[in-house]
Amino acid sequence: MFACLHAPGNLPLAVECARGFSPYIEENPPDTVIFDVRGLESLYGPPEMLAREIERRIGVPASLAIAANPDAAMHAAHGIRGVTVIAPGREAEVLAPLPVNLLGAGLSYGTADRMSSETAELLHLWGIRTFGEFAQLPPMGVAARIGDEGINLQRLARGEGYRQLRPMVDPLEFEEELELDDPVELIEPLSFILSRLLNDVCGRLGARSLATNEVRLRLTLENSPEHIVLLRLPVPMLDAKAFIKMLQLDLSGRPPVAPVLKVKLRAEPVKPRRTQHGLFVPSSPEPEKLELTVARLRHLVGDGQVGTPELADTHRPDSFVMRGFAPRQAAAQSRIAVAEAPGVEMKNARLCLRRFRPPRYAQVIVVNHQPVRVVSPSVNGRVVMAKGPWRTSGEWWGEEDAWNRDEWDIALESGALYRLFQDAAQGRWFIEGSYD
Repeated sequence: MFACLHAPGNLPLAVECARGFSPYIEENPPDTVIFDVRGLESLYGPPEMLAREIERRIGVPASLAIAANPDAAMHAAHGIRGVTVIAPGREAEVLAPLPVNLLGAGLSYGTADRMSSETAELLHLWGIRTFGEFAQLPPMGVAARIGDEGINLQRLARGEGYRQLRPMVDPLEFEEELELDDPVELIEPLSFILSRLLNDVCGRLGARSLATNEVRLRLTLENSPEHIVLLRLPVPMLDAKAFIKMLQLDLSGRPPVAPVLKVKLRAEPVKPRRTQHGLFVPSSPEPEKLELTVARLRHLVGDGQVGTPELADTHRPDSFVMRGFAPRQAAAQSRIAVAEAPGVEMKNARLCLRRFRPPRYAQVIVVNHQPVRVVSPSVNGRVVMAKGPWRTSGEWWGEEDAWNRDEWDIALESGALYRLFQDAAQGRWFIEGSYD
């Protein structure tokens, strides 16, 4: 069964009333809404009782019709005032007195079932004035003279609709906002407000089997610019308690500069994470707990100091940036970092460079442009073999980030292997690391 509400000038109220009975709603502007009421007999009783309940809830003048198909209900609501309940099989009988110019009126899902002006004029010349008169015409004659349009219209005149509803699709926007009666200055009362908004947003996400990987908080301040907090999550999550804790940590480390007047929260919907753990694979921390731990560390050491190191797009040695922690990406980057680590070839074996951070200052004795001895608090000895120099430089167009140096690989008489470099601008020598 399908119900149709025809409420001239009150379409929003009709849609709101329909949402109380069914999630499948078809809106036909300017003033008609059709919704699926199948299966409601156990709650409201027979269709007549359901119709009375719908009429009570709408609260404004409207025509209501209930029928076995949406088109019959729509035509009855447009052509018959008050409440109409059409029993299955009696559609043609109930619709027969309606004026023929209502055929297809109020349909917004396509043009095939709407009556054209040429067809309306032709039916007027034939003397056809009602649904019943049009339904009694020979179908073959209608098809020969009007074509497919006539066949579709005659089917509607008999009340023989069979189409499915085209339900309204709400935009996937998960956003909540609250304008405060009094300005809020402390984090604790603000946390109660954020908890309420987060629970609403997470509830709506969960109802659609969705999660989020980005939460954006926008605070309108008193006589100050907006304060924005952005949580970017490595995996989709749906834990309101974890979100509120991460927001509290961010606001504690970077509090608003003025009282808060309005709170606006938005979550980007994504599909939830699906994982299957192996029987013999060590269990890893839950993403929610891991992200909360990372947020606490970020609060202690500062933003940009916690995450996954990622090699920068430069030849500058030991240059990297910190990205948001993502376990799979971190593993991939670590493999890349090992593969691209500088080394030397000795007896067909590739050695890895163990860097000193920071590089250790050293005094180097040079003879004939070759280092022959290294003196430093941690490394001291005669150079028995040296390879180099290799000049590396970059970012010379910037004054602060420019770098220019000569690199050497050396072997001491003790057998230890080291990487030396000389800063060309300062003329100072450093031990960058050791090979092992």
